[in-house]
Amino acid sequence: MLALCLTRGKKWIAPLCGAVTAVAGMILALLARSGAVAPGAEAASTIPFSLGLILTVCGIVITIGGCLPKAKPVPVKTLSMAALFAALCYVGFSLFRIDIPVGDSSTAFHLGNVFCVLAALFLGGTWGGMAGAVGMTIADLMIPAYITSAPKTFLLKLGIGLITGFVAHKIFRISQERTRKIPMAAATAISCAAGMVFNVIADPLVGYFYKMYVLAIPQEAATVWAKMGAVTTAVNALVAVIAATVFYLALRPALKRTKLMPQL
Repeated sequence: MLALCLTRGKKWIAPLCGAVTAVAGMILALLARSGAVAPGAEAASTIPFSLGLILTVCGIVITIGGCLPKAKPVPVKTLSMAALFAALCYVGFSLFRIDIPVGDSSTAFHLGNVFCVLAALFLGGTWGGMAGAVGMTIADLMIPAYITSAPKTFLLKLGIGLITGFVAHKIFRISQERTRKIPMAAATAISCAAGMVFNVIADPLVGYFYKMYVLAIPQEAATVWAKMGAVTTAVNALVAVIAATVFYLALRPALKRTKLMPQL
């Protein structure tokens, strides 16, 4: 939907679609909130609430994107790779995860961020961020303990992608073949680190206020979760920087030779 709205049709279609989606999401979230934040709420109550918030965020993104100057059509290759990385993000969180229960909530060590960062290195901030956001959000929605965290996940993973992609492709221009003052390995690692530093700061901070003011969790419980979340997020960030840098440097030459590397 996002790709179609941002690359086809008249200029007013994307903002209109975004506005309708955002309003529909807000209405759904408001109607479902009381059941979702109730003690012992089950998935049947929490999923509509989370979906409503996600639709609201997506609608805002589509509206903003539609108001920007018209972009070039998105190549099928880019969309295909974005879908692939979204699937890898899903697998990285769903299958390679160690849960840490924190009261009625959970945090986790996982490999999802590795592919979120890698997507931004290969696809750029916008599509890399969207791939990470979509893949990780779907993973949250499939696991009962993380359903209510899905809207927060969408925002944060999109932020990781945008920041990593900006540093990698606007500052270091790692996709271009040229003489560099900074070695490719260092430029890649710094780009990954930029996105992960954002996540290390934003994840516990946003999560704290999200749990208190959106999910109505007591302050003491939100504080405990934020402290534990800061630890798991820092470990996940370190793993993501190292692994994504290694994977990118290993895969980049092969994708260049086969002409599968997106032009950024």
